[in-house]
Amino acid sequence: MDHQMEDLLEHWLPLADDAWVLAVITHIQGSSYRKPGAMMLFHEFGQGAGILSGGCLEADLRRHAQNAMLSHQIGCVSYDATDESDASYRLGCGGKVDIMLIPLLKENHDLGLVDIVQAFRKGQSGFYQLPLVPAGSDARSYSAQFYSSENVPFATADFAKAGVLSQPSGDTLIIPIRPRFHLGIFGGGIDAKPVAAIAHSLGWQVSVFDSRTAYARTADFPHAHIVKQSPDDAAALIANLDCAVVMHHNLTLDAAALKVIQPFALKYVALLGPAHRRDKVLSIAALNVDSFSGFFSAPAGLALGGELPSAIALSILAQCHGVLHGAAFSTLDGMMP
Repeated sequence: MDHQMEDLLEHWLPLADDAWVLAVITHIQGSSYRKPGAMMLFHEFGQGAGILSGGCLEADLRRHAQNAMLSHQIGCVSYDATDESDASYRLGCGGKVDIMLIPLLKENHDLGLVDIVQAFRKGQSGFYQLPLVPAGSDARSYSAQFYSSENVPFATADFAKAGVLSQPSGDTLIIPIRPRFHLGIFGGGIDAKPVAAIAHSLGWQVSVFDSRTAYARTADFPHAHIVKQSPDDAAALIANLDCAVVMHHNLTLDAAALKVIQPFALKYVALLGPAHRRDKVLSIAALNVDSFSGFFSAPAGLALGGELPSAIALSILAQCHGVLHGAAFSTLDGMMP
């Protein structure tokens, strides 16, 4: 099972009548494997869904989760690895991690997780608000809340990442919630297969666009949505993408794809091939490198070395991942994004 929040909740929902505990990182000092807002679910029979560390903490957290489950009280636990001579948990990161454990109960409406599931299914984003309370607080009276992006009662500018909102009523953890990233691959040839496979392993949604009969076969892309319409006819689907890789190996088809993609606010668009080919494709499409609102990568990807499809796919998706998460890196031609 993937560790994306969307997958955790889809795993939980069919078993929602069972006893569960939500574990969430509320604060870190120094380095840590996961950041504030990372979540994990523990079932009454002991199995966990998700990760909060590289495997260092989960066994001990399971014990704390069972205690919270039995007592109907909120648990708070800290793991401190700043003392490198203490090998109790072998955190490896050298930091301190604070985690809150909250039982999911009918009295606290399962912490509003059903609302998040519904938002994910509708492709909606929002913010999850979790009050920070002392250990031993009664979980039955605890109130968590999901707000859609259109109905947020607090300023959201400071919460591109999870953070603490201080109010007279007390501190709350604000966690931005968004559906999984959606990648569009334009061109369903053999070298698109590792692009789709790696993106799926990252937990992204993948759509492969190729109207040609011999390309984009379901057997080659088992985890992707296959779109056999032309880009013009699939414009409504393209509008929902976060990023795109154009790789038809055909000048005309690549130009047509770029022309349809260009009006939409995708965060990342990559075109496969060398610079002289890029110029030909853009000329046919009557576009230029500044025509796109997001980051336009052509030649596509980072200079990681390697020439086989899997290596090229890795270089493209590493760059795409960096753009989507606001990272800084060098592109193939040495320019910064």
